[in-house]
This record gives sequence, C-alpha cells and structure tokens, in this order.
Amino acid sequence: MKSIFCGLRPHLYTILTLLCSLIFSHSALAASQWNGPRTGPSAKAGKTIVYVAEDLKNAGVLGVGEGVREAARVIGWNLVVLDIGSLDSQRARVYDKALKLKPDGLIFSGGDALNNNKYLQLFANAGIPVAGWHVSPFPGPVEGTPIFINITTDSLAVTSAAANYAIEDSSGKAGVVIFTDLRYRIAIKKAELMADIIRACPKCTLLSVEDVAIDNTAKEMPQIIPELLQRYGNRWTHAIAINDLYFDHAVVPLILAGKSSDEAPINISAGDGSPSAFMRIRNHEYQAATIPEPLLLHGWQLIDELNRRFTGENPSGYVNPPYTVTTENIDNYSRAFTPFDPDNNYRRFYTKIWLDK
Repeated sequence: MKSIFCGLRPHLYTILTLLCSLIFSHSALAASQWNGPRTGPSAKAGKTIVYVAEDLKNAGVLGVGEGVREAARVIGWNLVVLDIGSLDSQRARVYDKALKLKPDGLIFSGGDALNNNKYLQLFANAGIPVAGWHVSPFPGPVEGTPIFINITTDSLAVTSAAANYAIEDSSGKAGVVIFTDLRYRIAIKKAELMADIIRACPKCTLLSVEDVAIDNTAKEMPQIIPELLQRYGNRWTHAIAINDLYFDHAVVPLILAGKSSDEAPINISAGDGSPSAFMRIRNHEYQAATIPEPLLLHGWQLIDELNRRFTGENPSGYVNPPYTVTTENIDNYSRAFTPFDPDNNYRRFYTKIWLDK
C-alpha cells in the first residue's frame, strides 16, 4: 500500500504549510464572492441531459444531481437520472439505457473516467458531449476519454487543507491514518498527496493508508477502527478520509472503544461536506473539519459547461476555491440541517447568462 506513494522533499513542508494558511485565510471570503463566469452563451432550448450517477448513496453524487436538477429546470432542459449503484453487474445496462434515450448531453458523476471509458466512448461516437464530476483528480478535460470537462475542486488544494489541518491541530506531531478507495483515481491521488504532506512534516508519522471501498464503509469501518486502535494506541492522533462517509460509520466503534468526541483520533475529511458531517462538526461529535465541495454550485456549472459546448464555446475555466469548515466557523458556511452552499449568488449570475434576466 505505502509503496504507491512517492515522498516529498522535506523543504516542501514549508511551502505546503504556507499554501494551507492561504486557503484557511481566504476560504470564508471566497464563499461570499463570485469569481466565476459572468458572460457566456444564451440557453440552447429543448435539450435533454442524462445524469449517470456512480452511486446515489454517495452524498456528494446526490448533491450534485440536485444542483443539476435545479439548473436544468431554470434553463428549460429535460433531465433523466440513472444510478449505477456501484454495481458492475448493472453498469452496462445503465449506460445502454442512457444511450437509447439519445440525449443531447451526458453527465457522469462520482466514478472513474478511465474505468468507464469504454462506455463513455459510445456517447462520443454518437456525437453526444460528456461532462464529468469527480471522475478524475483534477479539473478540466480528462485525457484519453471523451470527457471535455471534469468539475472538481483542485485535489492539491483540498488535500493540502485537510492534511495541514491535522498538522496544525497536533502542533506538528500528528500520527495519521488515511482512508481511501483505491478503485478511483481521484481517491488515489488525494491519498497520495495527503501522505506526501504528512511525510514531509518532520515530527509527524504516517501510520497507514487504509483501502476501504466507499460503498462498503458501513461493513468495514466498524471492524477496522478497533483494529487500528489496538495496533497504534495513542500514536494515532488523526484520521483523514477522502470522503465524510467513512466517519458516518466510525462513530459507533469509537464510542464502544470508550473514546469521547474530543479524544484522539481527531477526524478530518477531504470531501465532500455531507449533512451528517456538518452535524458532527456543529455538535463537536467525532469530526473536527471537512473540506466540502459546493455540490449544488457544481451542478449548475455542469449545465453551464454543457450549454457552452452546445454553442461551440470553450469551457469557462472556472475552478472554485477550497473551503475549510470547522467547529469554529461552521455557522459561516451552513445553517442547521442545510447543505453547504456558498453565499455568492452563483444562481443569479448563471441565470443572467442563460436567460438575460
């Protein structure tokens, strides 16, 4: 497991710490200022979009789908949602159903672009543009696939914020376990980057990188947590996961092990900002921070990027900044029982672009 991660030179620790400081200092400001597109093509009428979800049980995939639904309604497009459910046994059937609908555009959300490439190529062969969400580690087109735009916060910024939170919280002496899912390149890259940052911290220790399938966390986390506590004891100070879902199923085993919510390990997520994560953070219960994705905004951006594609324009080039949500600042980002949604009027700006109103 560890051999897949290449180390950073120690002097890069200082650079990454400075980057993290900038992220923390600007994230609240960025949540209230729109730095995305203000101009673009008017809405192309009568389009039909299919949203193929890798797994709607993933709160991030579900949230983006809700944003796509909102935006499609405003721009006047039809939307069909299909769910693979992380089941390879029904993957081909879902894509076949999507293709038979003869949509104007496809959005693939939450899976791995390269692993699904043979299916995505079918849409490209039919002249159907394909956009993605979290299908590759970095924003922009995905090389070797027909995906012309992948919407995601930059993985380096997200992982820098999460890993450096652990370092700062431990006064530079963190003992870290990272949870990831090696089926997905974005999850692999996030884990690689976080592992490099922890290794570059002179007095920190990367204890292990745990491969836990994100759709199997309910079964695996209750078994893994006690094993890790026994293996590492007090050396384990912080857990960092590539998604909040891991901690949904870590709370009970931590309680059964006699751990209070303010004891180690301190839980930090490098995405996506689920409602349950916000509840834990708000209540100071077994999660200290998350680096949430603006899921609804990403849904609106996906519709805007497709509209640009339909009119022959280039992608907008917009990549949202990372946001760091902690117990100290959560009220700046989310009210009780509401998802993270930046207060930057993105809906108004996109509506004006499409409908000029």
